[in-house]
Amino acid sequence: MALKLVKDAPTVWNYLNGVVNLYKPAGVTVQQVRNTIIHNLCRDLNQLEVRPSLQRVVIENNLDAKLVVRKVEDLSDNVLVSGPRYQPDDIKCRFCANHGRFTSGVIAVGINNGTNLAFRLQQNRPLRVYHVTGFLGKATETHFAESRVTARATISHIGSEKIGRLLASIQASHQRKMFELSGIDIQSQAAYELACKGTIRPVDKRQPMIYGVRLTEYRKPFFTIEIHAINETEAYLGELIHEIGINLKSCAHCTSVRCIRHGHFVLEDSLLKKDWNLQNIISGMAHTNKLINQHPDMLQQNNSSLQEMEELQTQIDK
Repeated sequence: MALKLVKDAPTVWNYLNGVVNLYKPAGVTVQQVRNTIIHNLCRDLNQLEVRPSLQRVVIENNLDAKLVVRKVEDLSDNVLVSGPRYQPDDIKCRFCANHGRFTSGVIAVGINNGTNLAFRLQQNRPLRVYHVTGFLGKATETHFAESRVTARATISHIGSEKIGRLLASIQASHQRKMFELSGIDIQSQAAYELACKGTIRPVDKRQPMIYGVRLTEYRKPFFTIEIHAINETEAYLGELIHEIGINLKSCAHCTSVRCIRHGHFVLEDSLLKKDWNLQNIISGMAHTNKLINQHPDMLQQNNSSLQEMEELQTQIDK
């Protein structure tokens, strides 16, 4: 079936409901991303064929003493008086993740009726994957490169093997922490059955949890690690780089944070800033809808959580 070009703004507006995968640049806040998206959507919608001005009935007295009834344009509804048909306040926007200003990469955005879907995605807490780059030998006040340097240390004794062993220790400690919070012995059969169910998710949404961390690149003094985590924040990732520097008998700060995956949203499908327009956003929504239909677990997880751990522990105690 041949595609039909739609130039009617109200028709396009009816399709502007859903979630779209965007690429957030570093150095830009989430609020600035929101303002840019809304501005571009309003601009493109107003460039289409918008609805005509309303009509009003006018009764005039003709020269031959007959009343003439006719319709004229209601000037109060003219775009030159009331402004463009689509205003920024008409568009609703909600993010599935609250990335910080220094974080770049994948971010899912719900638009209009898609804000409800974005809320469900956020509450579901899917796993996010980051590439975090650190700089060895310098420590800063906020653990990021933009702040003042507070300490310096030597790094000649640090090698990739040493960093790899430390990251493996961090991952193991977080895995033990998952079971410690549940009160289940990590060496027990109950812990094994619980781990077979899938990702163990903490009930407390403020509790960061790392499921995997490994070294992907080491170019002294820079090193890049891949982190699989939930409930993390930009500040927490910066503190993690700082702690890695301390455990290596040195110091470090974070130079970049990039989210490469959010659930099933991947970096390759995200829209760059130059593509944040009406046509690409609607196309991105269609792709996202197919992705959600293929992976319903994005909206409702069947994996284990600490609530299920407590139920399992109760059964064991009985």
